[in-house]
Amino acid sequence: MRAAVDGTRMADVLAAIGNTPLVQLRRIVPPGSARIIAKFEPANPSGSMKDRMARAAIEGAIASGHLPPGGTVVEYTAGTTGISLALVCAALGYGLEIVFSDAFSEEKALTMRALGAKLTIVPSDHRQITGKLIQELIRVSGEIARRPGHWWSDQLNNHDAVTGYHPLGEELWTQSGGAVDAFVMSVGTAHCIHGVSRALRAHQPDLHVVAIEPAESAVLSGGASGAHQIEGIGIGFMPPLWHPEEVGEIVSVTSADAKAMARRLAREEGIFAGTSTGANFVAALRVAERLGPQTTVATIVVDSALRYLSTDIFRAK
Repeated sequence: MRAAVDGTRMADVLAAIGNTPLVQLRRIVPPGSARIIAKFEPANPSGSMKDRMARAAIEGAIASGHLPPGGTVVEYTAGTTGISLALVCAALGYGLEIVFSDAFSEEKALTMRALGAKLTIVPSDHRQITGKLIQELIRVSGEIARRPGHWWSDQLNNHDAVTGYHPLGEELWTQSGGAVDAFVMSVGTAHCIHGVSRALRAHQPDLHVVAIEPAESAVLSGGASGAHQIEGIGIGFMPPLWHPEEVGEIVSVTSADAKAMARRLAREEGIFAGTSTGANFVAALRVAERLGPQTTVATIVVDSALRYLSTDIFRAK
């Protein structure tokens, strides 16, 4: 922090993380359905909810001594986590080595580099997201992390990252007026769905938690690992910190339906977001229709669609 003109202390960019707005769908929810609300996470400094977990993970590593002064953070990512880590590393003065792939949007790579990250690109099979690709990203990250002064944040196994989402759950409860009956969230690392739902359950023990995965790779519900195009979720194998006992229902959403919903959200609600957000709202609408009026379904607007304009999401008519 530094002094302002009037002598007060000014916060750095990390203080802008969190306390995002709560929005309600107005036009696409059918009559007789539950109210659907969502935390608008593009309002975070880098434009996504992952700012929360990136700050928590790095601050945890600094506190534990695992990340030394002037050290370098290493991570594998579909891009959203990488952008958030790049923001936090830039703000705190750490280096960042990112392992990325051409399966993910070009904007993400450009943004990470703009924030100072160094990228290693792992080629994909025709831009398909598969378990094999994710495992290769992890393997390469492990190799880079062996270098002196490097710390591997290893998001899939990072417990500090889960705690970064507890405040999101508390904000959601407060802003909703203490009225959340179901929480619906797509699953990548599983940190967000568990962090938020644990905070909400402290207030609402009967909370219904719904996990979302790509229909083409429905591993959580016992299906086969496959290729899909919903960036940021569906890693193709069980996330190490996945706790199925904390989830009441698993819903599958196709890549095509997630993309179509992202376009619909933009055109009908003015919510400009990516495919994982599209998947969130496909499932939220299904749950809202089943629960009916006088109930509230909550979900997350994960990130801004500005980082997906080079993909085919918004090129379809």
